[in-house]
Amino acid sequence: MFSKITIAVAVGLISCGNVKAQQSAAGSLLVLNKADNALVVVNPVNLTVTANIPTGEGPHEIAFSDDHQLAFVANYGAQQHGHSLSVIDIAAQKEIRRVELGPLLRPHGIEAKNGKIYFISELTRTVACYDFSTDKIEWLTGTGQDGGHMLVLTPDGKRIYTANRVSHTVTSIDIGTASSPGKILQIATGSKPEGIDVSPDGREVWVGNTGDGTISIIDVASNSVTYTFGVGKVPIRIKFTPDGKTVLVSDNGAGELIVINASSREIIKRVNAAASPVGILIQPNGKMAYIARSGSGIVSAFDLEQWRFIGDIKTGNAPDGMAWVK
Repeated sequence: MFSKITIAVAVGLISCGNVKAQQSAAGSLLVLNKADNALVVVNPVNLTVTANIPTGEGPHEIAFSDDHQLAFVANYGAQQHGHSLSVIDIAAQKEIRRVELGPLLRPHGIEAKNGKIYFISELTRTVACYDFSTDKIEWLTGTGQDGGHMLVLTPDGKRIYTANRVSHTVTSIDIGTASSPGKILQIATGSKPEGIDVSPDGREVWVGNTGDGTISIIDVASNSVTYTFGVGKVPIRIKFTPDGKTVLVSDNGAGELIVINASSREIIKRVNAAASPVGILIQPNGKMAYIARSGSGIVSAFDLEQWRFIGDIKTGNAPDGMAWVK
């Protein structure tokens, strides 16, 4: 099960409310419980946990393969710095590979596309590209920024954006070739950016600044902030609905879920979501969202047509990162 990767070094790189509404949803919800070191599988129809799969310590974020057969979990760690990725066979409901990352400590934000897994190593200020088929790191590049935490990939798979909490920036990284990333650019944002998402059309990146309660909107074409507005206290996660019309924000400071019109930038609704709301997951059909309320050990289902919570799922201790698999 356990595998040690080889880090490839390239020139210029660093060492390298109703349940009925859900019945049309084909798929399962995956939830990471950070304090339980586990991934749980949730039936979205009856809101129950159907499987509990051990991971590495402190699993924070998750991505899945293009064919939805594998899940890749960033094991951030707890008291000890995490240094691995868990590869989960979703159908078999078990970990099939533990990718040991060596010095790449505190892996966190993670995305997968075209057989490549991109992730942040927070403590080494790097972003890596891991190839599952070869079990190797293809490239590794420094961001030069402190506190890189969340990562998002543009829909065309050509660019990565990282939110850097300590440096108050977002780093733009062109994917480049199989052996080398392309151009890297730093974009100044508000204070302590963390939550980040890209619009479905790939034109905008929205960033939640947890230090000043604002959202910065980055124009992808120019890689510059074009608009900033106040939204709350601690906008820790951001997610676009699949149609790009609405943005959900979990405000960890106010204990709220905030619904925003993506075009007008106006707040549509604030909904009470006490007990440390963090991770957000939206079904591909755009009918339901799930909000991880880490402090209470539940994930709440939010009806996107009625704008209200319709049920809670007791997933385990400290739920956060989530994914949807077909």
